Amino acid sequence: MRERRSPRRRALFVAGGTALVLGAAGLLLPAPYVVESPGPTFNTIGETASNPLISIEGRETYPTTGELDLTTVYVSGGPNGMVSMAEVLAAWLSPEDAVLPVDFVYPPGTTSGEVKEENAAAMASSQESAVAAALSQLEIPFTEELAVAGTVEGAPADGLLEPGDVLLRVDGKPIEGMDSLRQALNDSEGNPAEITVRRNGGELTLAVTPELSDSGAYQMGAYLSIDFTFPFEVSIALENVGGASAGTMFALGIIDKLTPGELTNGRHFAGTGTIDASGNVGAIGGVAQKMVGAKDSGAEFFLAPEANCGEVAGNIPEGLVVVSVATLEEALTAVETLASGGSAETLGSCTDGA
Repeated sequence: MRERRSPRRRALFVAGGTALVLGAAGLLLPAPYVVESPGPTFNTIGETASNPLISIEGRETYPTTGELDLTTVYVSGGPNGMVSMAEVLAAWLSPEDAVLPVDFVYPPGTTSGEVKEENAAAMASSQESAVAAALSQLEIPFTEELAVAGTVEGAPADGLLEPGDVLLRVDGKPIEGMDSLRQALNDSEGNPAEITVRRNGGELTLAVTPELSDSGAYQMGAYLSIDFTFPFEVSIALENVGGASAGTMFALGIIDKLTPGELTNGRHFAGTGTIDASGNVGAIGGVAQKMVGAKDSGAEFFLAPEANCGEVAGNIPEGLVVVSVATLEEALTAVETLASGGSAETLGSCTDGA
């Protein structure tokens, strides 16, 4: 005789089934998170799409071997297209991925078009800065012109400097670049500085009184753009990759091509880090994922920004030697030392407080 189900058991069965259906549907719903995963690497002294990644015209170049890989991160979610909760959970369970709240990565209201535009602009700027840093390291002269892009409301420059003004001199001394401008403003010690600019084809001298910033430097509160003029052409062919984090590896690749001998000695290096025209290496995002990508591509050594050491320590893939660098000169020394068989113990480390 067939047992008859009670109304209570039927209700529990229906409730359980409904919960399962809702739970499954919930896993497919968009989640307000961004997932970062290891991306591909690109050899800056190699080729991409059968063309040299870095091409130099108008200056003698030299053969290279080995690899100086820039590293990347896949970013899913946010303006790039929402990820599902199932994808977020899978990323949480993966030791190679990172999950971040979308508002932590992108300002509210950011569109995919804005992300692409900002990434493209950052990439273009990083390439110019990389060329400038490489040429500075090699003591190859170039010119650097600073122009006003805008001013901070209420700052000393507000109402005096205008967008498009080209900075020429401070107190009669030529401005040769950002470093010389910073030095001149600090030398003023808060006294009025005579800033000579080129505006509408003529020259104009304005008295600007720099203020001491929280960083301990004197500033006038102007946003500046930099226009470089190099003595030869450096072209970087890299599509579908944005951001500024490849600057350090670009600079190393340019140096390798412009100097006799083989910088890597045939070894496989990878790395990351922004760079400015003075050769300072800056922090980047996704360093843990970039180390995994470097290891997966076969890299022996990884150059990490010193500013990212807190994220590097404890996340280094087994077998990958990681060196911390704060300047292009330190990065160059690290590659030369390791390529010649030297010990990483003599270099910066993210595990010993260096």
